[in-house]
Amino acid sequence: MTVERPQQRATKRADVRALPAWRNPGLHDAERVALLLAEMTLEEKIAQLYGVWVGAEVDGSGVAPHQHEMAGDSDIDALTAHGLGQLTRSFGTRPVDPALGSLALARAQHHLISSTRLGIPAVAHEECLAGFTAHGATVYPVPLSWGATFDPALVREAATAIGTDLRAVGVHQGLAPVLDVARDLRWGRVEETIGEDPYLVGTIGAAYVRGLQSTGVIATLKHFAGYSASRGGRNLAPVHVGPRELADVLLPPFEMAVRDAGVRSVMHAYTTLDGVPSAADPHLLTTLLREDWHFDGTVVADYFGVAFLQRLHGIAESLGHAAHLALAAGVDVELPTGHCYARPLLTEVEEGRVPEALVDRAVTRVLLQKCSLGLLDDTYDPVPERLAALLSDSDAHLHGPTAPDAVEGGFDLDSAENRDLARRLAEQAVILLANPPAADGRPALPLTGIGSIAVLGPLADDQAALLGCYSFPAHVGQQHPDVPAGIPLPTVLQAVRQEFPTATVGWEQGCPMPRHGGRPPADRDDTGHREADRALDAAKALAADSDLCVVVVGDEAGLFGRGTSGEGCDAPDLSLPGDQAALVDAALDTATPVVLVVTSGRPYALGRWADRLSAVVQAFFPGEEGARAIAGVLSGRINPSGRLPVSVPRLPGGQPWTYLQPPLGLANDTSSLDPTPLFPFGHGLSYTGFAWEDAHCSEAVTTTDGRISAEVTIRNTGSRSGTEVVQLYLHDPLATVSQPVRRLIGYTRVDLAPGQARRVVFDVHTDVFSYTGSTRTRVVEPGDVELHLGASSSLIHHRLRLRVKGALRTVGHDRVMTCPALVH
Repeated sequence: MTVERPQQRATKRADVRALPAWRNPGLHDAERVALLLAEMTLEEKIAQLYGVWVGAEVDGSGVAPHQHEMAGDSDIDALTAHGLGQLTRSFGTRPVDPALGSLALARAQHHLISSTRLGIPAVAHEECLAGFTAHGATVYPVPLSWGATFDPALVREAATAIGTDLRAVGVHQGLAPVLDVARDLRWGRVEETIGEDPYLVGTIGAAYVRGLQSTGVIATLKHFAGYSASRGGRNLAPVHVGPRELADVLLPPFEMAVRDAGVRSVMHAYTTLDGVPSAADPHLLTTLLREDWHFDGTVVADYFGVAFLQRLHGIAESLGHAAHLALAAGVDVELPTGHCYARPLLTEVEEGRVPEALVDRAVTRVLLQKCSLGLLDDTYDPVPERLAALLSDSDAHLHGPTAPDAVEGGFDLDSAENRDLARRLAEQAVILLANPPAADGRPALPLTGIGSIAVLGPLADDQAALLGCYSFPAHVGQQHPDVPAGIPLPTVLQAVRQEFPTATVGWEQGCPMPRHGGRPPADRDDTGHREADRALDAAKALAADSDLCVVVVGDEAGLFGRGTSGEGCDAPDLSLPGDQAALVDAALDTATPVVLVVTSGRPYALGRWADRLSAVVQAFFPGEEGARAIAGVLSGRINPSGRLPVSVPRLPGGQPWTYLQPPLGLANDTSSLDPTPLFPFGHGLSYTGFAWEDAHCSEAVTTTDGRISAEVTIRNTGSRSGTEVVQLYLHDPLATVSQPVRRLIGYTRVDLAPGQARRVVFDVHTDVFSYTGSTRTRVVEPGDVELHLGASSSLIHHRLRLRVKGALRTVGHDRVMTCPALVH
């Protein structure tokens, strides 16, 4: 797949013959790059292999691990004298008006074009995990909420909007999506994952890639590979997984995005995999990625990841040696700066320790990508169309002194269309976990006729309850507390008051959120204890005097210990952070019905209150429209359709655990510990009911290279419109290698009016039955399997038996990986 070229506005120069042939877009990309490579000096080649992060902070408050140690020691002029590979996060480092940021970026590109011998622009990259990480840009729900929607089409639509905004300001590459499969829910970056199932992660992630790249922006898969399986759920801790877990759980999402979505960039993981750092693993980055999967894009370093080979992993004796290891393994571009690939690599090549052929290999990949982006064309203009329009409307010029005044405030990165997408994503991602009937036989939700509502919790009136770690306000804004968020961010409390205008809505904090980590301070003095007790007593009193109590608990995202969720914010267990559990206890001690709302980056253990809560609603950092979505579910304006992308545990211990367990990984009499979750993967309730009828396979027998359909009719049995999420699982009762009792192989959303029925037909190729067998090759075995159709991994409505005949079949990387569904 070739990334589509941007439109060019500049007039083609009159005498093409006076230009280098590699400037001619009429030639094949490979031919152009070969001609350019032949003209380049060693210094010019190496300059294409690293980025420059002009805005890096040096005071210890950075946005990347060890940034304070790594930044501030680079000579920018020297690094760009011969050209530059990438410009790092012009928008995502500190608050900047988007139009002024676009102007500065265009000026930087113009400088590279005009002041270097070859005049090659840089690739500009930014983070875009929860939307474009820029001040004033739309904050979408985090990837864990993407997974909760079970809606690849909607995620693709959102990614297209994000890519459109990136492209409009001059950005070429987005550092998303994260395709790590959640393995240990204590890990701080669970919020960045799409869930605990590789099929869900792969299909949703591939949809994001397609959307982003449809705009001409390169998507970047993170973090290749194994990062989420770190020991103890600790960020950057070593990864020790077996070859089958790697092959059958951790790698398939990346393979889907490479093979099926044509992703153009991959970022290596920080971690070691069985002792080998991913940045120095040629088997991973070259043999598997390029030779087996036929990936032909660029591999970029996670920030400072090449230098970490020396400074953290201890496998390189110098920065030059680290550069050699990474380059030989297949890392093409060092990000965010050139600590290893600039002067240290140049010295290694000049002194004969690194073959120049390795440099040529990486430079060729970089230049091919720049060629596909139009950056090598003679007509390339570094000024994006939207910026050019602002300048031309005022008669200002790119480098003119009036240009900043002419463009400031001219870009809207939080348009009505964006907010509508953020709203739809948030509404489909909110999950109704529990809603049991009360004594009168009616469930608590949706709320009707409520006179007074007590809203409790430190997150109820806090914008941070809605924002993931990689949203701009959380990722960067925390370091600039005096700068407004730049976007409307109603809190849950404000949204509840708006949703229930005739009710009396009161709020008490009840307890504070812990500022660092998840535990309350152990050395609280008497004054602190008295203040905490008074806050709790006030919350309890408000709850007792109200008709209903809504307790809002969960996380506040941050970086490296400055939050309860997010990068470097790992949890010792899955207890609610701080004193929030005591607040829930206090509310339940009253006679008032309690609805628990969890806004978090990971699931928390809720079994302590399972039989006492009137209802439970879960939202995983739902973004700027998330509070309204939550309030809409409470009122019934929105019929919830979100489903759990990760299991919600009953107890706070027992990690790591996911639903992908063989029989001995489930509850049994060989252990006193029962890992059964309180709410399983795929679970979610609705305000209407559904019947599952007439399920069958098109054939009772197929072959190891066969195809059948699995069908079921879904009927809305209630009085209001609703959406059921139909999930198809594989159960393989007898295999040469112990298999999960059940694993997802297909799913689809089905929208139904009251009384309406629709037929769902899954196209099932037996390739999806394959797994890594006893010889460590992927095989489809003959034998009996079952296809399970259900509303969650535990709620199975139909079991369809299927006999697979034929010889044991080895399948490769050309296998069918998905079961598409048609809804009639």
